[in-house]
Amino acid sequence: MDPLSLVIGALIAVGGVAVGRLSTRNRLRAALEEERGRERARITEDGQRSVQPLCGCGHHLVFHDRESSKCQSQVVIPGHWTGSNETTYRQCMCQGYRGPRPIDPYYAPDLNEN
Repeated sequence: MDPLSLVIGALIAVGGVAVGRLSTRNRLRAALEEERGRERARITEDGQRSVQPLCGCGHHLVFHDRESSKCQSQVVIPGHWTGSNETTYRQCMCQGYRGPRPIDPYYAPDLNEN
């Protein structure tokens, strides 16, 4: 083989690798920008909603007893899970509220009383 054909072959190989890396990098960059845009939209959407005090069982704080903190809600059991045609209900098995607690309201008198 003559050296000229080896150099041309090496240039073609290096050019192919360079073009492949650049095109992949552009696609990755575009996908990353799209993901960042979705994340920004999700953050702004989450900022507009108020935080709900949900327990790990999925029920709201109002369904939990104040003293014992046990869940007082019922859970639906679909009939196809039990082999029955009817849907049944049972007490939620949550042993205690495990979620964010709302801040207790306090009254503070004004300091500017003259």
